[in-house]
Amino acid sequence: MVQPVYEVMWPLGRSVYEIIPLASRSADLSGKTICELWDWLFKGDQIFSIVRDVLSKRYPGIRFVDYSVFGNTHSSAAAALPDLLRKHGCDAVVSGIGH
Repeated sequence: MVQPVYEVMWPLGRSVYEIIPLASRSADLSGKTICELWDWLFKGDQIFSIVRDVLSKRYPGIRFVDYSVFGNTHSSAAAALPDLLRKHGCDAVVSGIGH
């Protein structure tokens, strides 16, 4: 029986993407609009409620745009996120993760 032959890629090859610097963090979330993103897994509905409560006590005037506005971030709804974040005046995002 003939053994298969595979081409091998060197794991330390040339990078094919550009590293983009992260945006600076807001020092204070008072008066800011926080948009919630979720993939509809785990317990985001419970977690976001807690996050809203804690941040509201810490930062006066903070406003939240509920995750339901943005749809499931692991679906075709994700393509619309940049426009929706701009539309809702998002200053920061809290992204919920599943599993």
